[in-house]
Amino acid sequence: MSQRNLNVSNKTRKFLLNKLKDKRIYRIYNKFEKHLKLKEDFVVAVSGGPDSLALSFLTKIYSLKKSINVQYFVVDHKLRKNSENEAKHAKKLLKNLSIKLNILNWIGKKPKSNIQSIARTKRYNLLIKEARKLKIKNILLGHHRGDLYENFFIRIIRGSGLNGLVSLGKYSKIQEINLIRPLLKFDKTDLIYISKKIFQTYIEDPSNEQDKFKRVKIRNLIKNLQSEGLDFDKFNLTIENLKFANNSIDFFIDKNAEDNSNLLDKDKSKILNNNFFNYPQEVVFRSLSKVIKEIGGKYYPVRGKKIEKLLNLIQNKGSFKTTLGNCVIKKVNQSVIVTKEH
Repeated sequence: MSQRNLNVSNKTRKFLLNKLKDKRIYRIYNKFEKHLKLKEDFVVAVSGGPDSLALSFLTKIYSLKKSINVQYFVVDHKLRKNSENEAKHAKKLLKNLSIKLNILNWIGKKPKSNIQSIARTKRYNLLIKEARKLKIKNILLGHHRGDLYENFFIRIIRGSGLNGLVSLGKYSKIQEINLIRPLLKFDKTDLIYISKKIFQTYIEDPSNEQDKFKRVKIRNLIKNLQSEGLDFDKFNLTIENLKFANNSIDFFIDKNAEDNSNLLDKDKSKILNNNFFNYPQEVVFRSLSKVIKEIGGKYYPVRGKKIEKLLNLIQNKGSFKTTLGNCVIKKVNQSVIVTKEH
């Protein structure tokens, strides 16, 4: 590195670290550093909103302190007229902190229904593709405590089971890439504070105000419950207790997979023996769902009703062949074979 570049680098480092002189930002960063505990390179998903801008700042400081390589990406879904300008604006904001933000474009036909869910899946796919190119196994997402609450209520409305209610966790994995949500214990007010102090502005997604989206309706419901006295400390305790129960079930799911299934064809197929289906209903249901998700390689698990229909086939049909979740599923004698669909 040239002396000129070294001086610029040191100047930038000092400029950024000086931001920690703000007592509130210093407190937030210390909590973030203790909560993240990541020693490997990672990718940060940016949107331009206060959550992701705060995450960009916090991870930049973290990377300086830990000497870790971080790459920043924003996905332009091209679902709104101003999306390209918003992505460029986010890029400009991060450039002021010497952060290079790369823009990924969603090219292709856009959905007319289930827009937010499809856009989310596409965003993850684009980010995972870039992470693989860079040989990075970790992607950081800006979900915060409010998103955790919203996910809980959305899942209740959908009739989700225990696993669905606590599905938005700090860690998850898709296509062998770790999705990490280091802000789940942070309030949005803290993230807005950082965005205003560091960037002086942030981008508001217009869809956040459109109550045609289920998530926005849930957000407004939570605000109403809060005004009626909803105790978030007790609510957090409820979620934690549900997680403990969920972890107990996960133990038996893992045991079931270890004792009663075998991988074939370099992880592209799995054979499930008859004992796989002798566990309690919830364990069997989630064990099968997990196998299909792993073999099929999809981010979201198959809908519960489809798993129930498949279990009914397994229990009542001597042999069959069907497809589900990007998998081909066959029953032969007393075993079930799950193979990735080509």
